[in-house]
Amino acid sequence: MGLAELVLLAVGLSMDAFAVSICKGLGMKKIDLKVAAVLGLFFGGFQAGMPVIGWALGSQFMGIIGPIDHWIAFILLAFIGGKMLWEAFTEDESAQGEQTICSTIATKFVSDKVDLILAIATSIDALAVGISFAALSVDIVPAVSLIGVTTFIFSIAGVAIGHTFGARYEKPATIVGGIVLILIGLKILLEHLGILAL
Repeated sequence: MGLAELVLLAVGLSMDAFAVSICKGLGMKKIDLKVAAVLGLFFGGFQAGMPVIGWALGSQFMGIIGPIDHWIAFILLAFIGGKMLWEAFTEDESAQGEQTICSTIATKFVSDKVDLILAIATSIDALAVGISFAALSVDIVPAVSLIGVTTFIFSIAGVAIGHTFGARYEKPATIVGGIVLILIGLKILLEHLGILAL
């Protein structure tokens, strides 16, 4: 997995945290950089930590998963991306007006404990990505560092965007993240099958 793919993967993974950060920004009367930075640290830290756990678990089973590593990476990334797309498109059908999860987070959930829970919830998918890192023998330290820093930046940007523009970018961010993850998984699969050559 090259640098360009890792950057795209980091952006894709950060989209859930970005969407939640937009929601947090909605509830702020004025931008609080300290709150935004703490949120970014929560999200970035967990988004970087979860792949390490997945990588450690995946590394234990490399003898078994080695021959099918490209399929594992494709299935996991496609599943995560598909889940993001499903949530983005089904939320509109179940939401009434502006009463979405975003408005609930913005108006009710304002504590550090809740930020911690949200950080864990938005980073669960990164655990599966860590397993694909093990399958593809990705150098884990630079990969998770890039994911953590990218998520930190997107989280702070999300707070600012949510405060300034409202929730209009929540759904597009989720859609973009889902599509990016699916395309990366497809690229990995096609490269390993010899259909796509660099």
